Amino acid sequence: MIIQPSEDDPINVDQESFVHDDYCSASYDDTNIQATGGLFEEEHVPASRNEFLDLFPGSAEVYEGGYTFLGLFDADENSAHRVHNPYYPFSGRKEWEVASWLLHSGLSMGKIDLFLSLEMIKALSLSFHSAKELRGRAEQLPSGPRWLSRVIKTAHPTKSPVVLYWRDPLECIASIMNDPSFHNQFNFMPQKVYSTAEQTCCIYSEWMTGDDAWNMQSALPDGATLLGIMLSSDKTTISALTGDRVAHPLIISLANIFMNTHAKISSDSFLLTALLPVPKFIHKKKHMRGVLEDHLIHQCLDIVLELLKRAARVGVMMSDPVGNSRHCYTGLASYIADTPEAMILGTLFDMNPEQSPLLSHNSKLSIRGLTPLILKHFSVKRRNFGLNGVAEPFWRDWILAESSHVFTPELLHHVHQQFWDHNAKWLINALGESEIDFRFSVLPCITGLRHFHGGISKLKQVTGWCQCDIQCYIIAVCADAAPQGVLTAVRALMDFRYLVQASRIDDDGLECISAALTEFHAHKDTIITAGLHRGEGKKVITNWHIPKLKFMQSIVPSIRNTDVPMQWTADATEHAHITVIKVPAWSSNNNNYDLQICHHLDREEKCCRFDLATSLLDHDKLRSTTVVEVDEGYEGDKGDADEDIPADLLSTVAFPGRSRPIMNYFMVANSLCHKDVGTVVETTIQMVVF
Repeated sequence: MIIQPSEDDPINVDQESFVHDDYCSASYDDTNIQATGGLFEEEHVPASRNEFLDLFPGSAEVYEGGYTFLGLFDADENSAHRVHNPYYPFSGRKEWEVASWLLHSGLSMGKIDLFLSLEMIKALSLSFHSAKELRGRAEQLPSGPRWLSRVIKTAHPTKSPVVLYWRDPLECIASIMNDPSFHNQFNFMPQKVYSTAEQTCCIYSEWMTGDDAWNMQSALPDGATLLGIMLSSDKTTISALTGDRVAHPLIISLANIFMNTHAKISSDSFLLTALLPVPKFIHKKKHMRGVLEDHLIHQCLDIVLELLKRAARVGVMMSDPVGNSRHCYTGLASYIADTPEAMILGTLFDMNPEQSPLLSHNSKLSIRGLTPLILKHFSVKRRNFGLNGVAEPFWRDWILAESSHVFTPELLHHVHQQFWDHNAKWLINALGESEIDFRFSVLPCITGLRHFHGGISKLKQVTGWCQCDIQCYIIAVCADAAPQGVLTAVRALMDFRYLVQASRIDDDGLECISAALTEFHAHKDTIITAGLHRGEGKKVITNWHIPKLKFMQSIVPSIRNTDVPMQWTADATEHAHITVIKVPAWSSNNNNYDLQICHHLDREEKCCRFDLATSLLDHDKLRSTTVVEVDEGYEGDKGDADEDIPADLLSTVAFPGRSRPIMNYFMVANSLCHKDVGTVVETTIQMVVF
């Protein structure tokens, strides 16, 4: 549903408790603390006996009066009709299975009409007889966050009206927090983890173990719950075969979700919260069109993220998966973006550390002093400050957002892509294309790694997986042919990449990472001396103006502030572009993409929420009917059915249309261990390497 927003949308707030603006300089108490109020206290037990926790005192308190996922489901306008038929507006589970399959099938409305016109299907006596009726019933299902739209007025003309489609990010965050799929997958309490009782060696893993989370919590009132907002945006092409249609999605999630859950693409922990407009400004100068586009991006982000900024100042009441109410404050934990996108969002014109406003304490003063009264003159003057011309960045008034910390290192683009763009090219130039291709082609096939039959010099559209596979080979392949200093420099960067991908890094590990980077800088001159650092036309480059290489200097400080880079990798967000942008666009009629994407996602989310709710209700009914004996003197809790969800419940829920069995290989392996020798049937598994 697309509705027009009101100017005074209310926000559910507690008593106004404003936070301190200098949270980044807040100190913390190193004494051991026995804290309560976390979602699940067993989560705060150290992962091993060699780890010691220091929990933040008085944080993440819970209150009564919250709501659950099924509570919202029962509060829907059609809940009265679902008292006797939980599958309303469908006649029952069987009809819902047919409807769910059709809605998820990707068939066009014409194909669905043709399917429903078959005599065998007519014999089923379905309550809907056309695709239009089916989609009409789907619109009656309980809704999640609703889509809004606004026409953005621009100072300079565009070829078409600029329309922003977005959802309230607070509603998106509330939907994630309240999702029973993430039961037992949250950490709401900042903590310091040490490897020694003397607290001399700190361990970094989840976002809640870093300095930023601790310092943000220090600026909040007692009992407040800190929510780490994760944002990601990147332009992606949606036109099929030909065309120049581009979408600019803004995706949101919570850094409080455990890193292992975020890494699972199937967890659906990222939600699309906005489709930023991609206009074509009418201006004769190309660089001015770029300045106007950058201005518009920050203007739209200001509109979309307004309520998150307000919640960072005064807080908002939200409910977790078990129905506890929490007083939440929204801090910007990370903005995942590739280098060009990060430069736009960081208001940078050139990735120069000496001029970067992200690294200068006078950055905001420089921006405010260059108010663009005349955009043309401002566009020229901005370059002296290393700025891209944006006078009001979206993060300027987000009280729990530090611009120099939020653009976290991203492994896919900043680490692996840097290897392919530079390190691999140095070694290809050192050995020659024919020689390095021959060496890769004669390597034996290794299970789990790609074999490069034709070499690597002519590869096109190299993916992240392919880059990782090449990294496993390249040092050994070039060991006896590349100059020793060049090989040492590249090997040092390989060590650097390997170390920063760890899921847990301590202070000793940070020293090893810094040492690897120092070793590279000690030998990097041999690369230029050998003439291996080349640009377009094989022209030798004699400088090190490489943005991704400069960005590596900030990875160690970033780990201390925002924890390990592995949790900020763009693998999950890049996949989300396919599921929330490309797939809905492919099912459209190639007109007005943004509006059709919003309708498609709204319908998909309604179906998924309905699937989950009805499956939980069916499971609860089955559990209640199988109870054999009940204590007559005991009055059980009359809360919602999902108030106390077992950890393994959702893995046993049968969703309509999902008939593929799940094989528990750990259980199979455990049973095989107890069988007698010689009784296990031997099988041969053929591995195919592409």
